[in-house]
Parts: sequence; structure tokens; C-alpha cells
Amino acid sequence: MSKRVFTEGTEQQSQNHAVIILASGLSQRLGQPKQLLVKHGEPLITYMTRLTTTTNPKAIVIVIPDNHHLIASTITELANQYPTVQIVVNSQADTGMAYSLRLGIETIVAFESTSIDRVLIMGIDQVLLDEPHLMALLAGEQPVVASRYHSWQRLEKHQNRDKMVSDIIGLPLVIDYKLLRQWQSGLTGDKGLRHLIRGLPAEQIGEVDDDQLSYDIDTPEQLAYAKQQGWLDS
Repeated sequence: MSKRVFTEGTEQQSQNHAVIILASGLSQRLGQPKQLLVKHGEPLITYMTRLTTTTNPKAIVIVIPDNHHLIASTITELANQYPTVQIVVNSQADTGMAYSLRLGIETIVAFESTSIDRVLIMGIDQVLLDEPHLMALLAGEQPVVASRYHSWQRLEKHQNRDKMVSDIIGLPLVIDYKLLRQWQSGLTGDKGLRHLIRGLPAEQIGEVDDDQLSYDIDTPEQLAYAKQQGWLDS
């Protein structure tokens, strides 16, 4: 896979982009809704949505789980502040990430009023994600520009690195809108998009390195560490 280095000074290309925020996970391993973890005094789902507004997207689609009134009320309050925000409820949140992504794509297609060139796709639990990284992804010219980072497992073994643990190339990522539409029907299960990206020629994939993205929150131990580091409010 090709490697391209971006910096904060990389000139952003003129693009009309939309955002899909995948936030319908049930947080079963964590034992509490990660959407409602608190960063800088506000729910994580709110913090991450505000972060995407700094990229000036044409639309922001947030996919949330069904039958969770607190998450729904939290994000509805935010949507009232930002007219570009659209909320989609995933009634099949236990079927995997791909279905959430399909719902997000369908929503963009349904209300698209201007030309959308690219789509930024992200989750909400990479608690150190920042604006410079999102802008670097959007500055890429390839059909897919993905994030590259180590896994938690590799970071924990940093003094004796296990070469069998490879880097992760994944979310957040930016993808050409027409390509995403072509792939829409093939998105199934939990890793549909990653499988499709791996089928592209190397020169069509750009990468933006950022090991801060390694720190996502899936387990109580990871949550405790994030709070200890001050990345999330205690």
C-alpha cells in the first residue's frame, strides 16, 4: 500500500464533502454507552460532531442506536444548533458497522441538493482525534485517504514489539462519493468497507499517520486509562 506523508500545512483541496458519523454501537464490552462518555464537559458524541463542523461539510449524518432516549435527546439538541446535521436511527445496530454505513449513504443520497465529491467517515471513540488530522485526510487526492496507526496491543508491547501485530489502516477516512455509491450494495457485516478498500490498487489509497488514533475506547480498562491521562472527564 502506498505511503504518503501529510502535514498540517498541506493545502486543502477545494472539495464539497459530507460526513457520516457511525455512532450506533451498543458498547457491550464497555458496559456503558460510549456515546455519552464526557470530554471537555460534553457528551463524546456531541464533542465529535462539533469537531467535524470545523471542516465545513455540506452535511453531517449521525447514525445512532434505536431505543436509546438519552443518546437521541443529546444529539437532537445538537442538531437543532446545526442545520447540516441529520440523525438516522439504526434499528439493527447488532448486525455490524456496514449496515450503519449503508444507512448513512442512503441519507446523503436522499437529501443531496449540491454536488458531494467526497465523504468523511468516522466513529466517535478515538478520543484524541483532532481537526488537523481531519483536514489532512481531506487534503489527500486519492480516491481513498485513510488513517494509519498502531493497535493498542502493539503500543502496549512497545518495548518488545510483536512484528505479527500490523498497523491499522482505517477510520477515520475520506472516500470518493461516486466510489462509495458503487460499493453501497456490497456493504455487509462488520468489515465490509475495509475489505473493499483492500481490493483497490495501492496508488488509489493515501494514508495519514497518527498514532493518537490508537486510543479508542472499547473496554473498561481502556476507559480508565483515558480518564487517567485526562483525555476524558472523570
